[in-house]
Amino acid sequence: MSARLLKKVLKEQEQKKQPVIDEDEQELQNDDESESPDAGAGSSKNPFDLLNEGDDAEEDSSDQVSAPEVAEETFTKKQGSSSVKNTANLASASNNKSKKKKKKKGKEISSSTDKKETTLDANLDALSLGFESSNHRSGPDKPVSENVKQAKLSVLLVDPKYLNVENELRRIFGSKVVKSFEKSNQSSSSRQVRGGRRANHHIRKTVLISPSDHWPRWDGSLSMEFLETKDGYHYFRYTHSSSYDQAQRAFEAAQAIHDLNGVASVLMYHPYHLDSLITMADYFRFAGEHQMSADAIAKCLYALECAWHPMFTPLQGNSQLKFSHDSNKPLFKALFTHMKNMDRRGCHRSALEVCKLLLALDSDDPMGAMFCLDYFALRAGEYIWLERFSEDYRTDTSLWLLPNFSYSLAVCRFYLEQEESSDNACADTAKASSADLMNQALMLHPTVLKKLVAKVPLKDQAWTNILKNSFLNSDQIGIPSVDHLINIYVERNYLIWRLPDLQKLLRNGANLVIQTLEHRKNDAKDWACVRKEAFPSDKNEYGHLLVQDFSDTVQTLPPDNLQNFMVDMRDGAHIGGQVGNPPAGGHVPAVRDVANRNPLAVLFESLLPWVNYGGPEDGIVDEDQVNEQGQDHEDH
Repeated sequence: MSARLLKKVLKEQEQKKQPVIDEDEQELQNDDESESPDAGAGSSKNPFDLLNEGDDAEEDSSDQVSAPEVAEETFTKKQGSSSVKNTANLASASNNKSKKKKKKKGKEISSSTDKKETTLDANLDALSLGFESSNHRSGPDKPVSENVKQAKLSVLLVDPKYLNVENELRRIFGSKVVKSFEKSNQSSSSRQVRGGRRANHHIRKTVLISPSDHWPRWDGSLSMEFLETKDGYHYFRYTHSSSYDQAQRAFEAAQAIHDLNGVASVLMYHPYHLDSLITMADYFRFAGEHQMSADAIAKCLYALECAWHPMFTPLQGNSQLKFSHDSNKPLFKALFTHMKNMDRRGCHRSALEVCKLLLALDSDDPMGAMFCLDYFALRAGEYIWLERFSEDYRTDTSLWLLPNFSYSLAVCRFYLEQEESSDNACADTAKASSADLMNQALMLHPTVLKKLVAKVPLKDQAWTNILKNSFLNSDQIGIPSVDHLINIYVERNYLIWRLPDLQKLLRNGANLVIQTLEHRKNDAKDWACVRKEAFPSDKNEYGHLLVQDFSDTVQTLPPDNLQNFMVDMRDGAHIGGQVGNPPAGGHVPAVRDVANRNPLAVLFESLLPWVNYGGPEDGIVDEDQVNEQGQDHEDH
């Protein structure tokens, strides 16, 4: 068959198919006119259409049968010329694909229209709690407890992009300032040793922290095992290798005699031993070496994250790691300290995400994350989220009975009212006003006012007159749990009450309470009954939470007291230049600057395996000499 005859045959076949295609296009155009302008083939799937996927599966399979048959028929008719054959095959396949998609879209539209009236109300209810997929429906057939659990999980979802402290610092100060600081910090604390080079092993990227390149290789001494799935939560537990258990016994022996030299020697051979890292972090914090303390906690979190189970997804709020297991406790301690380090640097949004993670890992809240969550939310400006959390986290909405939430929700509503007034938006009449919430907080926990006046401090004469009232001048409630939580709240949140607007809100609320009690004296007894019913125990149920752990004050000890932590450092001085897990080539990765630093802290720092002060055999090389030698090494 000649090429001219073949072209003529193909042209006739195209003319026969053209009316069918035009008819399909006309039908599709009519359907599109009945839809919204935003509905298109490339748009995302409507959640309502997900409910109809099962009904369309069989119809889709029947549409796919004709494609191979048409392709095969076209292929047999075009064997004469390879170039013309490829063109015809491509056109035929494209026509059949578009035809199949148009048919499928028409069926989906009709099916969605038929079921729209019967399922609209149920699906709207589901969307109000967060629609995820057709496999996780939330409607009339789903128990109320399941809906509440989904809402609880949604408020505890952790956004990983806010866990990075560097990202928040860039948002606060700008990229140029942060880069300049990082450059100066690297030049002073990360200069290379003469002839040294960076570790050539791969450092795993983690979510909780950003590991440094000079850290030792992860030794795999930790792992995590899956325990069970219960009520939709996956339960896990950390496990230790035999070498880690040996290191743990050495640590406990050194801890029994308060021998920090022994603790440092454990880190020489096991650089990711958790309890040793936490102990050294505490020591550096007492010595005023906050950066070294933060580095030790970061290494601890790096090791813990490297051991995560593949099914362990803590950022989604569906994984439980109970504090009752001893092997899980270091993660809680490290996260709580890491959260406080973020707060000290002014990264309140990052601290909020870590606080949410702590609360999601164990619903029993062993570290008291609930009592600083409101503070970080207010400092980060997450007012809407805080209100949503107070409504969704507990089914009985009893969070407002806690001292910190009773006052923080009033502050939260105050700022939301300011935003509504600035945007000229209608106020939400379904919610109580900030003045009403402040009145409730003062009636429920009146002793907070006197403690705030002393702690902030508030020195105006108006506060002196307010405290003359016997109801607001009391020091103790008489319920141990409430008194302890009030002390924690004042220690944690007193800073926000230095703002003039909030002082005015508190002062107006106190005056309103005084006026109310003058006319209705029984209100004080009614609120006392509410308080007693909410906290019936005569024991302090929160005694395991220390007030100082929620303080902004950084505790330090003088050098004379720090010496009490040591037993004998003479035998440990010779190990200052050794590395427990050196990188390939035997080079020590980093050099530390010792000028103007606590000498005892420098001595302990020299025992850590990832630290070295450089220089020849018995001395320390000055900065110019190190830079010259590093430049010579790069030239060679």
